[in-house]
Amino acid sequence: MSSASKSPGTILVIGAGGHAKAVVGAAKISGYDVRAIYDDDESKWGKGILGVPIFGPINRILDAPRIPVIVAIADGTTRKAFVERLPLEWGTLIHTTAVIDPTAEISPGTVAFAGVVVQADAKIGPHVILNANATVSHDCVLEEYVHLAPGVDLASGVHVGAGTFFGIGSVAMSGIRVGCWTTVGAGAAVTADLPDRVVAVGCPARIIKSIENKPLPSGVDYR
Repeated sequence: MSSASKSPGTILVIGAGGHAKAVVGAAKISGYDVRAIYDDDESKWGKGILGVPIFGPINRILDAPRIPVIVAIADGTTRKAFVERLPLEWGTLIHTTAVIDPTAEISPGTVAFAGVVVQADAKIGPHVILNANATVSHDCVLEEYVHLAPGVDLASGVHVGAGTFFGIGSVAMSGIRVGCWTTVGAGAAVTADLPDRVVAVGCPARIIKSIENKPLPSGVDYR
């Protein structure tokens, strides 16, 4: 795992949608050199985001210099597909206003946006999104591809399974375990454990449906 104190450097970005604009903006404010963006949408080629040029298709990134890469795609399934099928070096982006305790572990591919707080002995897995003003209290564990929307607050010792999404302003009480690929609705309060692949909403959060396995997106098999 990489250290959150790693100095900003040069990165490449995969994806040219709205989340990519947020990633590029955070990177530029924080002193990173965003060299290029890659996307499969031909209509975006030759254009740019915040002054960074867009190239395509994405498999062209394999011919680029060996520079750390951030997958700037909000959907966890799509993010996972690119990570597993592209043999690249993954970068880590920490906004200059994020507060990361020195004992916390931040894995490659993770992005921590403005105002994020990660407290002592928290463990953040690969390719996690910590959106603006999200708080991860001490001893929390976030597995790979987790996405915390803006203003999420995880109390101490929360364990979040791979691919799970917490909607804007949602919270989880101390010691809660949330399964993999689950969705917690905006503003929800998780007061009891949640299983894999469910949608939970409300205060306290209640399960309203199950989530079927999503097929992998087409066009990303670069094996």
